[in-house]
Amino acid sequence: MAEAAKRRGGTANATTLRGLLIGAAALALAACSGANVQGPIPTTGPGPVTAAPPGTTIGTGSVKVALLLPLSAGGAAGNTATVLRNAAEMAVAEFQGPDITILVKDDGGTAAGAQAAAQAAIQEGAELILGPLLAEAVRGAATVARPAGRPMIAYSTDTSVATRGVYLMSFTPQNTVDRIVQHAAQAGKRSYAAFIPDSAFGQVVQGAFQEAVSRSGGRVVAIEKFPLDPNGVNAAAARLSGIAGQIDAIFVPDPYDGAAIQALSTAGIDTRSVQVLGVGPWVGNAAAARAAPTAVYAAPDEAGFRSFSERYRARFGQDPARIASLTYDSVSLVAALVRTQGSQRFSETILTNSSGFNGVDGLFRFRADGTPQRGLAVLQAGGRVVSPAPRSFTGGS
Repeated sequence: MAEAAKRRGGTANATTLRGLLIGAAALALAACSGANVQGPIPTTGPGPVTAAPPGTTIGTGSVKVALLLPLSAGGAAGNTATVLRNAAEMAVAEFQGPDITILVKDDGGTAAGAQAAAQAAIQEGAELILGPLLAEAVRGAATVARPAGRPMIAYSTDTSVATRGVYLMSFTPQNTVDRIVQHAAQAGKRSYAAFIPDSAFGQVVQGAFQEAVSRSGGRVVAIEKFPLDPNGVNAAAARLSGIAGQIDAIFVPDPYDGAAIQALSTAGIDTRSVQVLGVGPWVGNAAAARAAPTAVYAAPDEAGFRSFSERYRARFGQDPARIASLTYDSVSLVAALVRTQGSQRFSETILTNSSGFNGVDGLFRFRADGTPQRGLAVLQAGGRVVSPAPRSFTGGS
């Protein structure tokens, strides 16, 4: 259920601003739910700004915001863009009387296209930009939005594009790794190993893992990378078998077919006595659950998304992409801020409020450096929640 924030006096209220994001799920279904009704961005552009194609609008309110998506990109990006636009339309329809108009612009999935789309939206009066989806496009749009003083809430998972005024709405590898290591440390785990794919994703999560373990007071005994082929996985797992007695947890961020975990078992590492730590894509992954039934992973509580999916399916006749909730929540947040925050609605103080906001996927907030923080649950490989998502943030962002 989407919720959002209120404000007391001239400053954000830590206990109520978190409750400001109010979409239709909270408004229409409150009675049954109990809910409260990727390096710095360059300062120069990627070449001359080309003319942006005409866009469409959603809503008829007085406050204009832009939504930049790769609608013409084709393939997976184009298909996802359509779903995200649908989610934005659904958020406006479900929010009671939103005073916003969304200027939908096609960024083509490129830096130049996003730069042109952002410039067109700002010229048309957009006070804030939602999107883009792709990291390259976020960088392009930011070269226009930041000098113009227009904040962005983007959907890329690449934290290198986040910076002051460019906030990421996404689920990042850093968030999931932080949560699962925190859970392991609270369970008394101190000695860790990692079995990581030799890929760009593996490189990102390796750094996040090492930082998270260090913050928790633990130590990393070994890190082994494996190539993305079965023989390579087995050979790499065999190299880890010698340290099995020295660790009480092993991080395995590549569970898509269970092969990596199975290779560890074949190499003699008992994945029942050594706690396996996974990542979000384990949700619903039967192969990973069979390979390590006691493994745990961090992910948003799925209850809110299930409700969102049912409403989306009823409206559009198909299932939404998993990230559609990001657009729904960001549009609902914007509508709520417009309703309650007056002229300061999109100020840095409001957007980076340390109490955060509550949406379809639970608690979230934006740090001053643009990176997101999410309140995630810890689940066992079969889907059982072993540690619920937090209901509030502790400490500053």
